[in-house]
Amino acid sequence: MANIALRNPQFKYIDCSINVKSVVCRLRIDGTLRYTIVKNLPTFLVAATQTINFDIAELARDYLEIEYYSNYVPQTVEITTELISYDGLNGTGNEVDTPPTTTDKGFEAYGTFDEGANPEVPFGRTAPTYLIPINEDATPDEFTILAPNNTPGKIPGITSLSGLIATSYSGVDTSVTSVDGVVCNIKRIDCTKYGIGKKIIYINKYGVQQDLWFFLKETKNITRTNEGYKSNTITYPSAAAATYNVKDAPNKVFNTQAKQTHTLSSGYYPEFANQQFEELLLSEYIWLSTQRKGTGVIIPVKVKTSNIAFKTQLNDRLVQYTIQFEEAFDYINNIR
Repeated sequence: MANIALRNPQFKYIDCSINVKSVVCRLRIDGTLRYTIVKNLPTFLVAATQTINFDIAELARDYLEIEYYSNYVPQTVEITTELISYDGLNGTGNEVDTPPTTTDKGFEAYGTFDEGANPEVPFGRTAPTYLIPINEDATPDEFTILAPNNTPGKIPGITSLSGLIATSYSGVDTSVTSVDGVVCNIKRIDCTKYGIGKKIIYINKYGVQQDLWFFLKETKNITRTNEGYKSNTITYPSAAAATYNVKDAPNKVFNTQAKQTHTLSSGYYPEFANQQFEELLLSEYIWLSTQRKGTGVIIPVKVKTSNIAFKTQLNDRLVQYTIQFEEAFDYINNIR
């Protein structure tokens, strides 16, 4: 079973024998037949062998419903692909070639262009491993995250048997070991001037929830939009001249709505963390851990910042980013 990245095209193919005229692709998601796709071969190819491809990524991704999970266990879909060739058009006639059925686990993950076609999680690594960026600046490579003092958390990973896990760490741990012995270092940051900082949770490149802490100040803004029209406020009383109420505004306002934005400062990160900020910028699912009326809540947000210039210790000495997040809902509740 392959762990496939569904934000990229994922091609399934069949080598067709001579005289094959059509191929049927049956796609099952979590055990249920969802799609049956038929491709007819061009008539000028019926006397030669031909490889036929089907891209299943977008079809399977439709059934991967991502939401925030407090246990940080990755959300996936089980995909079964059957490719059968026939000697008649439109999937009719006799079966000619029936290769083995393929099964995959689909992730809300993506590979980059230089990682090639049909990318698989964890992109060149072997399990067991954590499903977070690796610190290639260390020798040998190692996993390192930053977290505030006295703050627990979870790190997503995958075991040797392809089991998906989330390894917990306490508020004082400086390292943690997964069930298969992989170590992740935890660098503790003292940010008491600004509380414990702000935690962003996002779906990273590997299709799993990851924490990214912003340790310095936060600013919050609200932006309002509305529409307006001009109304007639004149009244016509009997036995008197027309008049109007000076307290009744002729320029009316309606459809007022607002959005809140949060501008967060990351604090100083090591250079290897640039990969985490890149994955945050490219993520399509992001949440902010914040306080509302004294209660901790998780709210969905979008990255409003559209570009960042990667910083290095050589060029900038200190690696620090300021990113603006917009709440992914209207401030005045209008869910109907």
